[in-house]
Amino acid sequence: MRRVQQPYADVFVRNRVDLTVPGAEEKIAGRLRDTGLVTVDGLASRTAVLAFATRIMNLVPHRDSDPDGLTTIRDTRRDAHRAGFAGFGNGPLEPHTERSGTPNPPRLMLLVCGQAAVTGGECLLTDGQSVHSDLFTRERDAGVALAQPRTAFFGAGDGHATQVFTVHDDLRVSVRLRFDGLARWNPIVQPYLPQLRAAAIRHQARIPLAPGQGYLLDNERWLHARRAFTGDRLFWRALGHPRFPMPRGFVPAPTSTPPPVLSEAG
Repeated sequence: MRRVQQPYADVFVRNRVDLTVPGAEEKIAGRLRDTGLVTVDGLASRTAVLAFATRIMNLVPHRDSDPDGLTTIRDTRRDAHRAGFAGFGNGPLEPHTERSGTPNPPRLMLLVCGQAAVTGGECLLTDGQSVHSDLFTRERDAGVALAQPRTAFFGAGDGHATQVFTVHDDLRVSVRLRFDGLARWNPIVQPYLPQLRAAAIRHQARIPLAPGQGYLLDNERWLHARRAFTGDRLFWRALGHPRFPMPRGFVPAPTSTPPPVLSEAG
Protein backbone atom coordinates (compact mmCIF):
# COMPACT_ATOMS: atom_id res chain seq x y z
CA MET A 1 0.00 0.00 0.00
CA ARG A 2 1.30 3.45 -0.92
CA ARG A 3 2.03 5.58 2.13
CA VAL A 4 0.12 8.86 2.20
CA GLN A 5 2.26 11.88 2.94
CA GLN A 6 1.38 13.81 6.10
CA PRO A 7 3.21 17.14 5.76
CA TYR A 8 1.51 18.74 8.76
CA ALA A 9 2.85 16.10 11.11
CA ASP A 10 6.32 17.29 10.15
CA VAL A 11 5.59 20.70 11.68
CA PHE A 12 5.26 19.10 15.10
CA VAL A 13 8.29 16.84 14.66
CA ARG A 14 10.52 19.55 13.19
CA ASN A 15 9.88 21.96 16.07
CA ARG A 16 9.80 19.47 18.93
CA VAL A 17 12.03 19.92 21.95
CA ASP A 18 12.44 17.03 24.39
CA LEU A 19 11.62 18.50 27.81
CA THR A 20 13.39 15.70 29.67
CA VAL A 21 16.91 16.35 28.38
CA PRO A 22 19.40 18.64 30.14
CA GLY A 23 19.46 22.14 28.69
CA ALA A 24 15.88 21.98 27.38
CA GLU A 25 15.19 25.57 28.51
CA GLU A 26 18.21 26.89 26.59
CA LYS A 27 17.15 25.00 23.48
CA ILE A 28 13.60 26.38 23.78
CA ALA A 29 14.90 29.92 24.17
CA GLY A 30 17.09 29.52 21.08
CA ARG A 31 14.24 28.14 18.99
CA LEU A 32 11.91 30.94 20.05
CA ARG A 33 14.51 33.56 19.10
CA ASP A 34 15.11 31.84 15.76
CA THR A 35 11.69 30.66 14.52
CA GLY A 36 9.28 31.69 17.27
CA LEU A 37 7.79 28.18 17.59
CA VAL A 38 8.42 25.13 19.77
CA THR A 39 6.34 21.95 20.05
CA VAL A 40 6.32 19.78 23.17
CA ASP A 41 4.83 16.54 24.45
CA GLY A 42 4.59 14.56 27.67
CA LEU A 43 2.47 17.19 29.46
CA ALA A 44 -0.25 14.77 30.50
CA SER A 45 -1.88 16.82 33.26
CA ARG A 46 -2.76 20.38 34.22
CA THR A 47 -0.08 20.19 36.91
CA ALA A 48 2.55 19.27 34.31
CA VAL A 49 1.45 22.10 32.02
CA LEU A 50 1.66 24.63 34.83
CA ALA A 51 5.07 23.36 35.96
CA PHE A 52 6.46 23.68 32.42
CA ALA A 53 4.88 27.08 31.83
CA THR A 54 6.43 28.54 34.97
CA ARG A 55 9.86 27.24 33.90
CA ILE A 56 9.64 29.26 30.69
CA MET A 57 7.56 32.36 31.45
CA ASN A 58 6.18 34.72 34.04
CA LEU A 59 2.45 34.06 33.76
CA VAL A 60 0.11 36.95 32.99
CA PRO A 61 -3.33 36.62 34.64
CA HIS A 62 -6.31 37.99 32.72
CA ARG A 63 -10.08 37.88 32.35
CA ASP A 64 -10.32 34.22 31.38
CA SER A 65 -7.56 32.65 33.46
CA ASP A 66 -8.13 30.44 36.47
CA PRO A 67 -6.56 31.17 39.88
CA ASP A 68 -3.40 29.21 38.98
CA GLY A 69 -2.86 31.38 35.89
CA LEU A 70 -3.85 28.78 33.29
CA THR A 71 -6.97 29.13 31.14
CA THR A 72 -9.22 26.13 30.53
CA ILE A 73 -10.32 26.15 26.88
CA ARG A 74 -13.46 24.11 26.22
CA ASP A 75 -16.97 24.52 24.85
CA THR A 76 -18.89 26.12 27.71
CA ARG A 77 -22.12 26.12 25.63
CA ARG A 78 -22.94 29.61 26.86
CA ASP A 79 -20.32 32.17 25.76
CA ALA A 80 -19.51 31.55 22.08
CA HIS A 81 -22.04 34.11 20.78
CA ARG A 82 -20.31 36.94 22.64
CA ALA A 83 -17.59 38.92 20.85
CA GLY A 84 -14.20 37.91 22.17
CA PHE A 85 -15.45 34.61 23.63
CA ALA A 86 -15.51 32.43 20.50
CA GLY A 87 -12.71 30.27 21.87
CA PHE A 88 -15.15 28.93 24.47
CA GLY A 89 -17.47 27.52 21.82
CA ASN A 90 -17.00 24.74 19.28
CA GLY A 91 -16.81 26.83 16.14
CA PRO A 92 -13.79 27.77 14.05
CA LEU A 93 -11.42 30.56 15.05
CA GLU A 94 -9.77 32.83 12.50
CA PRO A 95 -6.04 33.63 12.67
CA HIS A 96 -5.37 35.99 15.55
CA THR A 97 -2.93 37.33 18.09
CA GLU A 98 -3.67 36.49 21.71
CA ARG A 99 -4.78 39.53 23.79
CA SER A 100 -4.50 41.79 20.74
CA GLY A 101 -6.65 44.48 22.36
CA THR A 102 -4.17 45.20 25.15
CA PRO A 103 -1.29 47.69 24.94
CA ASN A 104 1.34 44.98 25.49
CA PRO A 105 0.14 41.47 24.58
CA PRO A 106 2.01 38.64 26.29
CA ARG A 107 5.02 37.54 24.29
CA LEU A 108 4.47 33.81 24.78
CA MET A 109 1.49 31.50 24.46
CA LEU A 110 1.54 27.83 25.47
CA LEU A 111 -1.39 25.66 24.38
CA VAL A 112 -1.59 21.99 25.42
CA CYS A 113 -4.17 19.34 24.59
CA GLY A 114 -5.87 17.69 27.55
CA GLN A 115 -8.50 15.89 25.50
CA ALA A 116 -8.83 15.87 21.73
CA ALA A 117 -12.12 16.52 19.96
CA VAL A 118 -14.15 13.68 18.47
CA THR A 119 -13.92 15.35 15.06
CA GLY A 120 -12.11 18.51 13.98
CA GLY A 121 -10.57 20.95 16.42
CA GLU A 122 -7.11 20.93 14.82
CA CYS A 123 -4.85 23.86 15.66
CA LEU A 124 -3.85 26.11 12.75
CA LEU A 125 -0.65 28.14 12.93
CA THR A 126 0.53 30.93 10.61
CA ASP A 127 4.01 32.44 10.65
CA GLY A 128 3.59 36.22 10.54
CA GLN A 129 6.92 36.49 8.75
CA SER A 130 5.43 34.51 5.85
CA VAL A 131 2.32 36.71 5.75
CA HIS A 132 4.45 39.85 5.78
CA SER A 133 6.70 38.56 2.99
CA ASP A 134 3.70 37.36 0.97
CA LEU A 135 1.95 40.73 1.09
CA PHE A 136 5.05 42.80 0.33
CA THR A 137 5.83 40.50 -2.60
CA ARG A 138 2.35 40.08 -4.09
CA GLU A 139 0.48 43.13 -2.78
CA ARG A 140 3.02 45.71 -1.66
CA ASP A 141 0.37 48.43 -1.32
CA ALA A 142 -1.45 46.17 1.14
CA GLY A 143 1.68 45.57 3.18
CA VAL A 144 2.53 49.27 3.34
CA ALA A 145 -1.04 50.22 4.33
CA LEU A 146 -1.18 47.57 7.06
CA ALA A 147 2.00 49.02 8.60
CA GLN A 148 0.55 52.53 8.84
CA PRO A 149 0.29 53.54 12.52
CA ARG A 150 -3.09 53.40 14.27
CA THR A 151 -5.03 51.96 11.34
CA ALA A 152 -6.67 49.27 13.48
CA PHE A 153 -8.48 49.21 16.81
CA PHE A 154 -8.63 45.85 18.57
CA GLY A 155 -10.80 45.18 21.60
CA ALA A 156 -13.90 46.66 23.22
CA GLY A 157 -14.18 50.22 24.50
CA ASP A 158 -10.97 49.81 26.48
CA GLY A 159 -9.13 48.30 23.49
CA HIS A 160 -5.99 49.45 21.76
CA ALA A 161 -5.29 51.51 18.63
CA THR A 162 -2.49 49.87 16.68
CA GLN A 163 -1.55 48.40 13.28
CA VAL A 164 -1.15 44.90 11.86
CA PHE A 165 2.59 45.28 11.23
CA THR A 166 4.68 47.28 13.67
CA VAL A 167 8.19 48.19 12.52
CA HIS A 168 10.62 48.64 15.41
CA ASP A 169 13.71 50.84 15.57
CA ASP A 170 15.95 47.89 14.62
CA LEU A 171 13.65 47.22 11.61
CA ARG A 172 12.35 43.98 13.08
CA VAL A 173 8.60 43.57 12.61
CA SER A 174 5.81 42.44 14.95
CA VAL A 175 2.38 41.27 13.83
CA ARG A 176 -0.90 41.86 15.68
CA LEU A 177 -4.24 40.72 14.28
CA ARG A 178 -7.84 39.72 14.83
CA PHE A 179 -10.81 39.49 12.44
CA ASP A 180 -13.76 39.15 14.81
CA GLY A 181 -16.33 41.66 16.04
CA LEU A 182 -13.72 43.35 18.24
CA ALA A 183 -11.67 44.51 15.23
CA ARG A 184 -12.30 47.93 13.69
CA TRP A 185 -10.41 49.24 10.70
CA ASN A 186 -9.37 52.59 9.26
CA PRO A 187 -10.69 53.14 5.70
CA ILE A 188 -7.04 53.20 4.58
CA VAL A 189 -6.68 49.47 5.22
CA GLN A 190 -10.26 48.29 4.70
CA PRO A 191 -9.74 47.44 0.98
CA TYR A 192 -6.76 45.21 1.83
CA LEU A 193 -8.43 42.98 4.44
CA PRO A 194 -9.33 40.24 1.91
CA GLN A 195 -5.68 39.99 0.85
CA LEU A 196 -4.57 39.91 4.49
CA ARG A 197 -7.02 37.16 5.41
CA ALA A 198 -6.10 35.15 2.29
CA ALA A 199 -2.38 35.37 3.09
CA ALA A 200 -2.93 34.36 6.73
CA ILE A 201 -4.89 31.30 5.62
CA ARG A 202 -2.57 30.45 2.72
CA HIS A 203 0.36 29.98 5.09
CA GLN A 204 -1.48 27.98 7.75
CA ALA A 205 -0.05 24.72 9.05
CA ARG A 206 -2.53 22.25 10.55
CA ILE A 207 -1.42 20.57 13.79
CA PRO A 208 -3.79 17.89 15.17
CA LEU A 209 -2.53 17.66 18.75
CA ALA A 210 -2.97 14.53 20.86
CA PRO A 211 -3.36 14.60 24.68
CA GLY A 212 -0.14 15.80 26.28
CA GLN A 213 1.08 17.54 23.13
CA GLY A 214 1.21 21.30 22.69
CA TYR A 215 3.00 24.26 21.22
CA LEU A 216 4.76 27.34 22.56
CA LEU A 217 4.86 30.35 20.28
CA ASP A 218 6.03 33.93 20.04
CA ASN A 219 2.78 35.89 20.13
CA GLU A 220 4.41 38.77 18.23
CA ARG A 221 5.25 36.51 15.29
CA TRP A 222 2.77 33.62 15.04
CA LEU A 223 -0.99 33.75 14.49
CA HIS A 224 -3.10 30.87 15.73
CA ALA A 225 -6.53 29.58 14.78
CA ARG A 226 -8.72 26.49 15.16
CA ARG A 227 -11.08 24.33 13.15
CA ALA A 228 -14.64 23.69 14.33
CA PHE A 229 -15.09 20.51 16.35
CA THR A 230 -17.47 18.07 17.96
CA GLY A 231 -17.04 16.40 21.32
CA ASP A 232 -15.61 17.47 24.66
CA ARG A 233 -12.35 19.06 23.49
CA LEU A 234 -10.19 20.32 26.39
CA PHE A 235 -7.04 22.45 26.20
CA TRP A 236 -4.99 24.41 28.71
CA ARG A 237 -3.44 27.74 27.81
CA ALA A 238 -0.73 29.81 29.49
CA LEU A 239 0.14 33.39 28.57
CA GLY A 240 3.18 35.22 29.81
CA HIS A 241 6.50 36.92 29.24
CA PRO A 242 9.71 34.92 28.73
CA ARG A 243 12.22 34.40 31.52
CA PHE A 244 15.00 35.01 28.97
CA PRO A 245 15.80 37.80 26.50
CA MET A 246 13.90 37.77 23.20
CA PRO A 247 14.12 40.29 20.35
CA ARG A 248 10.87 41.81 19.14
CA GLY A 249 8.98 40.07 16.33
CA PHE A 250 10.88 38.80 13.31
CA VAL A 251 13.42 39.87 10.70
CA PRO A 252 11.55 40.61 7.45
CA ALA A 253 12.65 38.98 4.23
CA PRO A 254 15.03 41.25 2.24
CA THR A 255 12.42 41.79 -0.50
CA SER A 256 9.69 42.70 1.99
CA THR A 257 11.33 45.32 4.21
CA PRO A 258 8.86 48.18 4.72
CA PRO A 259 10.01 51.82 4.80
CA PRO A 260 11.51 52.71 8.20
CA VAL A 261 9.37 55.88 8.36
CA LEU A 262 6.38 53.69 9.21
CA SER A 263 7.85 52.71 12.56
CA GLU A 264 5.73 53.22 15.65
CA ALA A 265 5.36 51.25 18.87
CA GLY A 266 2.12 49.42 19.22
